[in-house]
Amino acid sequence: MGLAVGTHSLAYAVAHDDDPEYLEMLRNDLRAINVALAAEGIAAHTEPEVNGGVTGRATVGSVPYSFVHHLRRAYAWATEYPGRAVPPVAEGERASEDSVLEQVGEMFESHLLCHSDCEGYYVPVDFADVVFSAPELEIPGCMVGSSQALLRELVYVAPYLGITLVEGELSDAEIARVDAENGDDEHPLYRERETWLLFYEAARVSVANRTVISFG
Repeated sequence: MGLAVGTHSLAYAVAHDDDPEYLEMLRNDLRAINVALAAEGIAAHTEPEVNGGVTGRATVGSVPYSFVHHLRRAYAWATEYPGRAVPPVAEGERASEDSVLEQVGEMFESHLLCHSDCEGYYVPVDFADVVFSAPELEIPGCMVGSSQALLRELVYVAPYLGITLVEGELSDAEIARVDAENGDDEHPLYRERETWLLFYEAARVSVANRTVISFG
């Protein structure tokens, strides 16, 4: 089992038109998200029904759930101890139980940290605080993040993972280099880096094409 991360869910469902129940569920979720955003005074999002021109370059479409906690832990360490190298998770320990991750997560300020591990959405609307939706809206994960905020956090943590960006942009050559270094799970931060690439590309596509990021 693992976390699949994608964009253009509505466009895909409209184009294939083979699962009306799934399509209606997506439309209901998007309507509920706009209700949640409006309750916080945030602008509504209109999800495109066709794919945008920017495409993702990640070599994987999903990662094990545990990898997500590794990336979140790395971000927590990078924000709590700026300028210091992020240590890999010690043998026999769980990233999800890291005390620094728990401490930073309890502040509820990070869009990367404050989100369901297995479901939910990020919307391409820039807002500061994670939106906690009312239970009756039945939004998967109950939290809605901002794709722009997520992208900023991923840009921040990149150098701590040994990933080089130029003015916040990731080159094709850098993707190839990181993939090669990860190799057969040889890099000490390969879990964090693989998850970062998947999340970064989803966030980049989301912001560029104005489409939600969906977890599933």
